Amino acid sequence: QVQLVESGGGLVQAGGSLRLSCAASGRTFSRSAMAWFRQAPGKEREFVGAITGSGGSTYYAASVKGRFTISRDSAKNTVYLQMNGLKPEDTAVYCCAAGPGAYYTSSSPSGYNYWGQGTQVTVSS
Repeated sequence: QVQLVESGGGLVQAGGSLRLSCAASGRTFSRSAMAWFRQAPGKEREFVGAITGSGGSTYYAASVKGRFTISRDSAKNTVYLQMNGLKPEDTAVYCCAAGPGAYYTSSSPSGYNYWGQGTQVTVSS
């Protein structure tokens, strides 16, 4: 079992920044690639980005590339999503997810085993 708890969401003006955290427990952290997804009201869940178990590789959706950065701290069993240059269209509930292996970085949500409860990010114009 893996437990994931997100934090760091909130309300920010367009152009601002937020850093989301996802604290993991239960399984050896380095064994799991981690991903961030988001879901806006009335829309499907959308891949934001992912990071391998070692943290050596990251992948991003085109819509956030160059603005968002994923990192992980093995000592703290935590994954971060640094969001800069936020836009109103980034408004969504952001969730982290744990993959079935250290290199699973699929953009499809169906293969991820564990999910956090999500944290709301609202970007005002």
